[in-house]
Amino acid sequence: MLLGTSSGAGKSWLATALCRWYSDQGLRVAPFKAQNMSNNARVVPGPGGAMGEIGSAQYFQALAARAEPEVRMNPLLLKPEADTRSQVVCMGQVSAELGAMPWHARSARVWPQIAAALDALRAENDLLVIEGAGSPAEINLYASDIVNLRVAQHAQARCLLVTDIDRGGAFAHLYGTWALLPEAQRALIHGFVLNKFRGDAALLAPAPQKLQDLTGVPTVATIPMQWRHGLPEEDGLFDERSRAAGAVHTSVAVMTCPHISNLDEFQALRNLPGLRLLWARSPADLAGLGASDWVILPGSKATAADLAWLRAQGLDQAIAAHAARGGMLLGLCGGLQMLGEALIDSAGIDGNAPGLGLLPLVTRFAPTKTLRRTRVRFPTLQGAWAALSGVQASGYEIHHGQTVWHPAMVAGGDAARELIPGLAWQNAAGNVLGLYLHGLLEDPAVLQALFRCAIQVPTLESVFDGLARVADSCFAPGVLQALIAPAA
Repeated sequence: MLLGTSSGAGKSWLATALCRWYSDQGLRVAPFKAQNMSNNARVVPGPGGAMGEIGSAQYFQALAARAEPEVRMNPLLLKPEADTRSQVVCMGQVSAELGAMPWHARSARVWPQIAAALDALRAENDLLVIEGAGSPAEINLYASDIVNLRVAQHAQARCLLVTDIDRGGAFAHLYGTWALLPEAQRALIHGFVLNKFRGDAALLAPAPQKLQDLTGVPTVATIPMQWRHGLPEEDGLFDERSRAAGAVHTSVAVMTCPHISNLDEFQALRNLPGLRLLWARSPADLAGLGASDWVILPGSKATAADLAWLRAQGLDQAIAAHAARGGMLLGLCGGLQMLGEALIDSAGIDGNAPGLGLLPLVTRFAPTKTLRRTRVRFPTLQGAWAALSGVQASGYEIHHGQTVWHPAMVAGGDAARELIPGLAWQNAAGNVLGLYLHGLLEDPAVLQALFRCAIQVPTLESVFDGLARVADSCFAPGVLQALIAPAA
């Protein structure tokens, strides 16, 4: 199990690396995280063949483990809707009942399902790589913990405690976290990991030994900063320092709305040589874009609220101006909904709002969420997006809204096209494209069609293999083998 001294310490990255490393040893491996809090989600199989949602981190960890992603790997997913409210997804499905419950009562209610998922995965696999959340030393949460110490104790997991040394104070973080753990749980900590290190590792001495003298726990790995590891960031935007070097042929500006969701699907763009990925928060961020550059309206957990934010920043006018001069504009899921004329919410899901008016569409929100994997073949497209004509693409859908033509505008002769019924639309000029297909920009066929100058689209398999090599080189000899050895 990977525990951390804080969020962002590197648990998800390292769990993914270890999933691939242990899979390479011939073991049947699966990931597990009892509770994740993220608006980055993937559609995977659930009980009875129904499709459900899990956090993107566990989705990628499953792929790294060469396992089929499924809802038991992340039985509880919290999708923030505001600072004090989250949509609760239990075993892949939205639960309004759990969402209305107080935190402590919810924990007691869901633990049996979490334990059952954990036990079933343990029985079906040689090894689980379990990820904690935040820090296990949040003493205000001990009584309701269902993701850190309770999971570790239930599974009798051999735990590594990971810290971000780049932030400073790493040894204090490690010691303080260890000291706050109940004594029974301290015994589960088998090693400390210093992550995101920059510099000469010899300069760390004598701190690791002093820490071991205080705790009895060795420092088993010092992992260098990995700016370009190739995995999506789980909890935040990509660091600008991770941008690939080289001559830039295309800039892609992603609107960074307060409730942006599924931002992990843009990591594939970050990996492309010659492409500059920008996070746009003001009209100035779009000022230098040309007609061959892109603006993306991404998914949103609160589409109406994010539309209001765009207008408050003046970004609605900047987006319209980019489209008017022929610039490429892509709306994905919530971004597609924003491109239309209106959002209508009689069910109290998201809110009513006028759209940007760049496609003649109306979106009505429904209580039932659409969750499915989708495979399509694009028909003939016009204009700037013509490279997608005939391309077959795979992705997934996660949306409450159902989008249709604006009847009055269509009757009035608007010449926009519905490319794929209920899924994709294009304006008459050909430069504005909106669709519900998340994962479009992760599909190698799509990337090759759109960026013909790209030398090679890096694959997830190459990313996972690279992570495993880093883990293999950074852990002390024999540590990874010892973590899975039978108890003496």
